[in-house]
Parts: sequence; structure tokens; C-alpha cells
Amino acid sequence: MSKQKAPAYGGQAVMEGVMFAGKHTYVTAIRRKDDSLEYFEVQKKHRPVLNSLKKIPLIRGFVAIIEASANGVKHLNFSTDRYDVAPEDDEKLLQENKPSKLTLILGTALIGVLSFLFGKFLFTLLPAIAAEAFRPIPIFSGHVGQNIIEGILKLILLLSYLYFISMTPLIKRVFQYHGAEHKVINAYENKLPLTVENVQAQSRLHYRCGSSFILFTVIIGVFIYLLVPSDPLWLRLISRVALIPVVLGVSYEVLQGTNKLRNIPVLRYLGYPGLWLQLLTTKEPTDKQTEVAIASFNEMLKRDSEYEKATDEETVKVV
Repeated sequence: MSKQKAPAYGGQAVMEGVMFAGKHTYVTAIRRKDDSLEYFEVQKKHRPVLNSLKKIPLIRGFVAIIEASANGVKHLNFSTDRYDVAPEDDEKLLQENKPSKLTLILGTALIGVLSFLFGKFLFTLLPAIAAEAFRPIPIFSGHVGQNIIEGILKLILLLSYLYFISMTPLIKRVFQYHGAEHKVINAYENKLPLTVENVQAQSRLHYRCGSSFILFTVIIGVFIYLLVPSDPLWLRLISRVALIPVVLGVSYEVLQGTNKLRNIPVLRYLGYPGLWLQLLTTKEPTDKQTEVAIASFNEMLKRDSEYEKATDEETVKVV
């Protein structure tokens, strides 16, 4: 009998907390103003078409990123609304915190997707436009040179943005929770009891991190863009937008590949550029922040188990 494959859990840092995605549910734990913990759950919906698409290489990456963007904004909104509010003010918050008209019309999930796509368009198009300014320089005037300088500019933009936002106290705390999320997953994958001591001893870096994925989109993009014209500018911009799903899809496969190779002595280095970027996007968490991440992960496992138990009971009744 073949051994059942262990699920590859992932998560996301939010304001004063961590969200973890299970097989059946997404659970966020945050630390409130009074030092208590509060949980937020969104059950995964069964979508046959999406589930089928997520099994197709190249396509599954783009689908997974869009789905993660749609779900992630719900948990981020929850944490932003609740973390700095005293529990005695909850009733007042519910009355005052009405959704905006845009949220009512489009929905939180769609706003998350649109925000992701808008940011991706800017991150893709601005370096492409800026690269034109280097065309008079002989080494950057040709097709290959333009693609290389575009990739360099994109990398500079990414690193500069991450560096400057990491210096703000608010984002630094989010990055600490990001580190706590990775530590919990590393402890779980190493089959260690999820105690603060065990979790804190783990690395704050992880091969499957979204930060690594972002860096891979920059690197993979350079090679993919070599296959299409870079002149004139209008054609270049159209091709960049049209190829966004392709770049995301290929980058996702590379991310998954480096994760599978991480225990092979030489090939493990393929994932190192992504790990280096995580030195910017993660920070060492405090013990209290790690407690929140552990609580979120344990609650996700608990609710996943309850969901499976309830499903099994329903199956038995039907039979």
C-alpha cells in the first residue's frame, strides 16, 4: 500500500497574525489589543472547474495565484479591522465599519484579484518603459540587451520597494509574522512538536514562499521575453501584459521544482536566490508572535480534522 502524501501547508502573514491554508479551510489567528487571540475562518468551496485547472501544469500556477489573492485579502481585511480594537469596542466597530460601495459592488475577493493584477501590470510595464531610455547605450540597444536591462530594472525596483517598506515599524511586524509562519511550517515538516522553543529554533526561510515566487517571475520573465519582439515599444508593452499568465505559470512550476530538489546537495542551490530575497521579507519573530502562528496552525489542523470527520459521518449515513 502506498503511503499517503502529506499535505504541503502554506500561509500568509497578516496584521498581528498569521493565516494558514488547510485542505478544507483557511484559518487566521490574530493577537488583539487586550493580548487575547481571535480566529477567523473561511471554508474552501468545492469548485470542480478550478480544481481541475489546478492539476494542469503551467495553468495551475496562474489559477493558484489568483485564488490566493482573492482569499488573502479577506483575511488581511479581518486582521486590519480587529487587531488594534479593544474587545469592549467590538459592538461599536460592527456598527461603524460598513463596507465601502466598491466592496459591496465587486466583493472583497474580486477586489483582491484586481489589486494583484494592477500591481503586477505596474511591476511589469514600468521597467519595460524605463528600459527604452537605455537604448542609446550600445550594449543595451539590441533585443537581448533590452531584455537584460529590463530585468535588472525590475529587480532593482523589487529590492528597493521591499527594503524601504521593511524599515517601517508596521511592515516590520508583518514580516516578523511572516518569519513565524515559515518557522511553524518548517517545524511541522520536520515532525517536531509545535512548541515555541522548537518552532523558534527553525529557519525563517522556506523554499515554497511567495517571495521566492516573485523573484522567479523576474528571472523567468527575462528568458520568456527573449522569444517576443522588444521593439517597437507599444508591441513590447502588449506582449508583456499578454505573457503575464505564462510568466506566472512557469515561475510557479520552477518554485515547486526547487522545493522538491531542496534536499539534493547540488540542486538545492537553485532555490537560494528566493531564500536570499526572504532575508528582506521575513524577520525573526518574538516568542509571542510565534505563539500566534502556532495557535493559527493548530486551529487549522483542528478544523480540518472536524470537517473530515463530519464528511465521513455523512458518507456513512448515505451508505
